[in-house]
Amino acid sequence: MFFAHLLAIVFAICSGITHTQAKAVFAHLIIGNTAHTTYDDWVDDIQKAKAAHIDGFALNIAYKDSYTDNSLDLAYKAANDLGNFGLFLSFDYLSRAVWPKQEVIKYTNTYKDQPSQYRYDQKPLVSTFEGRDNVGDWVDIKAATGCFFMPSWTSLQGKFPINDVDGAFSWDAWPHGPEDKNTTSDETWKAILKGKPYMMGVSPWFYTNIPGWAKNWLVRGDDLWHDRWQQVIELQPEMVEILTWNDYGESNYIGPIHSSGIPDGSQRYVDGMPHENWRDLLPHYINAYKSGNTTTPVINDDKLVFWYRINPSGSGSTGGTPGTAPYDQQNGMPVYSPSVVSQDKVFLSVLLRSPADINVQIGDNHATLLRATTSGINHFSVPFNGQSGNVTFAVSRDGESVVKAAGPAITGACKNGLVNWNAFVGGSS
Repeated sequence: MFFAHLLAIVFAICSGITHTQAKAVFAHLIIGNTAHTTYDDWVDDIQKAKAAHIDGFALNIAYKDSYTDNSLDLAYKAANDLGNFGLFLSFDYLSRAVWPKQEVIKYTNTYKDQPSQYRYDQKPLVSTFEGRDNVGDWVDIKAATGCFFMPSWTSLQGKFPINDVDGAFSWDAWPHGPEDKNTTSDETWKAILKGKPYMMGVSPWFYTNIPGWAKNWLVRGDDLWHDRWQQVIELQPEMVEILTWNDYGESNYIGPIHSSGIPDGSQRYVDGMPHENWRDLLPHYINAYKSGNTTTPVINDDKLVFWYRINPSGSGSTGGTPGTAPYDQQNGMPVYSPSVVSQDKVFLSVLLRSPADINVQIGDNHATLLRATTSGINHFSVPFNGQSGNVTFAVSRDGESVVKAAGPAITGACKNGLVNWNAFVGGSS
């Protein structure tokens, strides 16, 4: 009996990372930005993701990208070699061309038995980015691959055969217009799924202006990274997908910037704008989510993470960027000015062992004093109020310095005369 049980455990481990009704957090990774990513790059990215308590990558693949096979091979090899990190395919139906059914089957079957393939209910997890006109393909795809299918058919708003899917992922991770994000759509999806697993989208930011792709809009980021994780902790979805690890052109990357992966036309607002410190508090958020926020976290070190735009909204041309996404415009939402949607503020989240005082100073102006009253994460924002200059942060407790950090100057000097609507992210670590 013991030997049979041991064989079952070994088989489960060797056949992939299997999770039954287990919470998991993934980061959406654009394979289209990895043409020049090396094996060592993949190892580094995966190690950084694991350190942030991310369980795996959702690998977004577009049809007909010539380097897809090589990138997938390197990604799976790196994940296999490192261990304890899951990967799954996310078929992008809106980039390049629509995926033919037989090609989806081929790719799924090619990688489904890799040791690092993420499995749910002992089946290889597979997802999509849209594909609303190919909903009918998936009965045959599931039969031919045995996959656990969780599409992102967000545009269909649940109007598809629920019995044909095993769960769903919602891309609706951002606010609409000059409002903060709420959980109305998440609760709607959970109700539509009637107990099937729901994957909730979480993102820190969104701004894109790539003429070659006819993409130019922003949505409110601001407090979103903090707010959305509080919503995840409250709603307790079965899975979470962070949008994204490396979509530089849409300014929502939390991974390292690989310059070779920056899409043409977006270098102006991506170069010199790191986002890696957004990962600093992920272990705290993810642990709270997975525990149901029922355990008292052990906080060994005080940490501070900050983010803000380096250009005030009125300091240059908007670049024709609307503050209303195309899908919201199609639904009748007014076209808002980006300055109404993206606020001129410094945002900061501070993880503290105990209450402390926080000073935020812009240039040589009078510092703003904030009081963090609890242990754990305290979140704040400080308006620019027309101030410019370098931004400094100081955390003190009982009159003694605890943590310091500094960020680049808020300035009216805009590259090419265009306001950079991307965020600069920094921190004390």
